[in-house]
Amino acid sequence: MTNERATRRTRGGGGAARRAERTAVNVESEKYIERKIPNFEMLDDAALEIIERNAETVLEEVGVNFVDNPEALEIWRKAGAKVEGERVFIPRGLARKLCETAPAKFIQHARNPERNVEIGGDTLVLAPVYGPPFVRDADGGRRYATMDDFHKFVKLGYMSKYLHHSGGTVCEPTDVPVNKRHLDMLHAHMVYSDKPFMGAVTEPSRAQDSVEMCEILFGQEFVQENTVMTSLINVNSPLTFDSIMMGAMEIYARNNQACIVSPFIVGGAMSPVSVMGTLTQVLAEVLAGIAYNQLIRPGAPVIFGCFVTSIDMNSGAPTFGTPEATQILNGAGQLARRLNLPYRSGGGLCGSKLPDAQAAYETAHTHNAALLGGVNFMLHACGWLEGGLVASFEKFVMDADQLGVLHRLAAGVSTDENAQAMGAIREVGPGGHFLGCEHTQANFKDAFWRTELFDYKPFETWDEEGARDTQTLAKIRVTKLLNDYQQPPLDPVIAGKLKDYIEAKKASMPDAMV
Repeated sequence: MTNERATRRTRGGGGAARRAERTAVNVESEKYIERKIPNFEMLDDAALEIIERNAETVLEEVGVNFVDNPEALEIWRKAGAKVEGERVFIPRGLARKLCETAPAKFIQHARNPERNVEIGGDTLVLAPVYGPPFVRDADGGRRYATMDDFHKFVKLGYMSKYLHHSGGTVCEPTDVPVNKRHLDMLHAHMVYSDKPFMGAVTEPSRAQDSVEMCEILFGQEFVQENTVMTSLINVNSPLTFDSIMMGAMEIYARNNQACIVSPFIVGGAMSPVSVMGTLTQVLAEVLAGIAYNQLIRPGAPVIFGCFVTSIDMNSGAPTFGTPEATQILNGAGQLARRLNLPYRSGGGLCGSKLPDAQAAYETAHTHNAALLGGVNFMLHACGWLEGGLVASFEKFVMDADQLGVLHRLAAGVSTDENAQAMGAIREVGPGGHFLGCEHTQANFKDAFWRTELFDYKPFETWDEEGARDTQTLAKIRVTKLLNDYQQPPLDPVIAGKLKDYIEAKKASMPDAMV
């Protein structure tokens, strides 16, 4: 009897320990993805050579505009380009030659070194949605974003296991003056997360503020010698570089900080309707932008960007997750690799107004295309809704959960002795089952990827629990993650200096709401 009671106590203790393990707050963060699978090469060499030849022709004969930027025009003139007004005509081969000084890969440092990411080669770094002025949740519906919303998204990003990067403008907080909100957004990334982040690009002085805040966080010498920001520089397609984005890029390049040079294209409106024509324009724009980046500082880290969607020819609305978008994403990745440059594209893109079946289909198509297309930096990996106008809390956690699938697929198929499972096949033999065999017992905890969101319970259990759909489950998960959030520690001296810097900057200028 004594032994039986002891056995029961041991079993009970083990059960309690397992329950405690399941309910404990554990902020896990997977390392950035290192692909063990090949890229899907959609275009053959002949097609790629046509695109490259045509892009060089565009640069030489059509040219690109550098608007309101006399300094850029003079830099191009000295580099050997022909300048007529604000139009720059780049001789064949010059832009490609200038791009050769850009690194094939680089490390972006986080304030927590364990969260550093490598961008380029066979890696894939996942970052959240960027830029929406609106947010949506199951309770409040669609509304303008606030700084409180921004804080919540940064916290969700920090708590999301499969996100490697905190991102940038996860939503646009409209309750803070336009000329000051970048300070609060960057501060939120710095204090509420210890993952890497992006800097401001909406005005060159805001890029400079971003550099100075990073010098407080990391140290001035460290920032000048290492990359601590990766920031998005959009091209005004077709073939136009404005002084605001270029000015921000100049600041970042001079300070050794990474830029994503990314055409922003709605095919059929801002580029030709054909895949080949759009890829030609993408390559021409990227070559010109990265070449200019390297003229500012040879060796500055830079990423070949490609954001392309098509247009619904009936309504004029952008469409996402389409076959043509996949073809362009894949082809641009091949062009980036031929230039030996890191590649940015993809994301959880969709045109749906709600986190519904349309959103899921379109997001899955883009996620998988990005994984197979060799993307190194995926912006908008989670939370994107309504063509990028809305950041959705529920979709953020839905997408973030499914990013685990990309991690598992990218790992490839193990072929070692344990994976071959010959011992299990011998042990069970004909007509048996594998549930209790030694191999299953040794591997069941991590043999299959498991969602932390979806419901796989029997119908009766699901029905008794309220017949909850995925959006309802996502709402519950948002609440849980925010309740479980624990702020990563930050040196109080650094925290104080950041606060003082922001207060002084805000006091130095009046509020501007446009």
